[in-house]
Amino acid sequence: MDLLTNDKEEIVAYQEMIIQLKNHIESILKNYRPVMNGEIYLSGEDMCKLLHISKRTLQQYRDDNILPFIQIGGKIIYKETDILHILEQNYISTKTDRQ
Repeated sequence: MDLLTNDKEEIVAYQEMIIQLKNHIESILKNYRPVMNGEIYLSGEDMCKLLHISKRTLQQYRDDNILPFIQIGGKIIYKETDILHILEQNYISTKTDRQ
């Protein structure tokens, strides 16, 4: 019967696998967006990253009724489909159709 220590090759390999698994789980949790009734909701931080804007600009878009949002208590969230719809509505093509 062998004594297993932290120096053994088997143990080191298992520790490395556990660390990789932990990192993978953390990555999944970081990017996970819960789905409620088939809809994905985004936080203000998600919106700022998605639109490449500051928190202040996001606030201004809400104040100017540019972006629809849901406020529950002090938390503000955005429906992903609403945001995509607004972006598509305001899309301006730089290409001219020449036929």
